[in-house]
Amino acid sequence: MKTNVNLYDFRETFKATRPDNFSYDGLEVLFEYLESYEEDCGEELELDVISICCEYTEWDNYDEFKESHPSILYDEISDHAIFIKVDDTRFITNQF
Repeated sequence: MKTNVNLYDFRETFKATRPDNFSYDGLEVLFEYLESYEEDCGEELELDVISICCEYTEWDNYDEFKESHPSILYDEISDHAIFIKVDDTRFITNQF
């Protein structure tokens, strides 16, 4: 048995479980990315907040990212990871 989740449900589930992992806007772009992934692969995903938080990280800016990955230039991030732009400075990557 599966339940369809919309953006509101997605945000509320994170808010209740892991409120500090992603920004409001970050959750929207991550939700859109995951929905697109489902459509492209024809595979339904399970909403597992802990798993998503382990797999993806939202960075406030490149300087924050660079502290964890000093050898990767901003323009090279997508060569090493999934890169999901949130706004002009913030972005989400998968763990790599």
